[in-house]
Amino acid sequence: METELLLVSGRSGAGKSSTAFALHDLLSVEGIRHAVIEGDALDLAWPAPWEHRLAARNLAAVWANYRDLGYRRLVYTNTVAILEAAELAAAMGDRPRVTSVLLTASDEEVRSRLSRREDGASLQAHVERSGKAAVVLEAQADTSVHRVDTDGRPVRQIAQALRALWIG
Repeated sequence: METELLLVSGRSGAGKSSTAFALHDLLSVEGIRHAVIEGDALDLAWPAPWEHRLAARNLAAVWANYRDLGYRRLVYTNTVAILEAAELAAAMGDRPRVTSVLLTASDEEVRSRLSRREDGASLQAHVERSGKAAVVLEAQADTSVHRVDTDGRPVRQIAQALRALWIG
């Protein structure tokens, strides 16, 4: 079986993590072997090591372990993963078939979601960064990237939509 990579991107509050976990549940029930990696956890450090491409380096190491155990499907979440698709696919070392998805959400929906995990100045900073990320993602996302609106939709429904785009 060829290797398959599902990249799930979107602004903060678009539902990346929630959708990935719901997709994990769907695939698990169906007996579809897969792994889920939260890209943010691969280079979460201070000072931020982005200039060292630590996320891609860590993805290569972690995926090698999954691959050795027979995994061929990876769900990878990160705000800008769709903009780094070639680098992330190369880091996997096995030339995966890539499906890229940009989760979208309105400013109102994002503020509501982020207010459940942030408050005060932190909430305002996250909302502002999220808005800027939305503009960049929409402007720079390739036309091959699937856009999936998450506003007002149950997370399981969004996960089902991603499953259909990725696996069929």
